[in-house]
Amino acid sequence: MKKHNFLIVSKSNLIVIILLFSGTLLAQSQAMTSNQPDNFWRNVQFGGGVGLSIGSGYTDISVSPSAIYNINPIVAVGTAFQFGYVSSKNYYTSNIYGASLIGLINPIPEIQLSTELEEINVNTDYKSIDGNNSSSFWNTSLYLGAGYRSGNVTIGVRYNVLFDKNKSYYNDPFMPFVRVYF
Repeated sequence: MKKHNFLIVSKSNLIVIILLFSGTLLAQSQAMTSNQPDNFWRNVQFGGGVGLSIGSGYTDISVSPSAIYNINPIVAVGTAFQFGYVSSKNYYTSNIYGASLIGLINPIPEIQLSTELEEINVNTDYKSIDGNNSSSFWNTSLYLGAGYRSGNVTIGVRYNVLFDKNKSYYNDPFMPFVRVYF
């Protein structure tokens, strides 16, 4: 008799548990299908940077659009693309293009820590008395950065841990930055 009562109680508990979980799973499934696009795009921000430097016979123009996905208020991940043109009159012209993977951490709202893996292709044409020469190479950089954040703007500095003065496109491992995301 006790074994029979145990089976009845176990079956009753099992039915209650199945009904509870099926209701919860159904509600989650409906929420995911009806709100999934809205929730995804609410967490996406677009931004990037634009640079212009013009001097006596020197021009440097860069455009770097980017997008990040805010996983939560503390962590975001994203990607960026980079396009650039550099010219020094009568010396050289360079065209640069590439992409980056970005990771951002905001331990507190005002502080932003970042890591960025950048891969760029550099195509340079040199002008000299002996004629014109060309070079093309890929440059990999891994930046660790920190900045002060106010609203959608972060100002800071980043450091290229893979910097090699003989192989790097950039002259210095430290690079200031301004990030803007909308």
